[in-house]
Amino acid sequence: MTPMAPNTKKFRYLALVCTLSLFVWVVSWQLIFTTTDQYSLQFIFLIYALPLLLPMWGIVKGKPYTHAWANFIALYYLMHGFTVLYAEPAERWFAVIELLLVVGMFTGCSVYARLRGRELGLGLKKLKEEMQEECDRFSKRS
Repeated sequence: MTPMAPNTKKFRYLALVCTLSLFVWVVSWQLIFTTTDQYSLQFIFLIYALPLLLPMWGIVKGKPYTHAWANFIALYYLMHGFTVLYAEPAERWFAVIELLLVVGMFTGCSVYARLRGRELGLGLKKLKEEMQEECDRFSKRS
């Protein structure tokens, strides 16, 4: 296993802490702190908890690919936070906390995936290199 640089570890922990905190925050917000209509437990699980549980195992294990696609899930919570911030004056501070956690998750996941991917040699080839390999492959056939 390739050792992890200290800077990479910091972003891994940022992603891990913010993802776990966001999970706890949105579930407790909807179950305990909400001031609007109460939702059913099934609805809260499906809409608020399940999306964050999907990448949780890969984030806990430190897989760069999972960190990369977890950003798509973070965008869902970013959209939710901005919507509540705009539409629900009574729950604005709850949305601000959600937005801070989402930004931390997004930053941690993005930077960790990039840094760890480079450490493991998982990066994409440059277009110039890819095109040269393709030209070489087709010129051998002729």
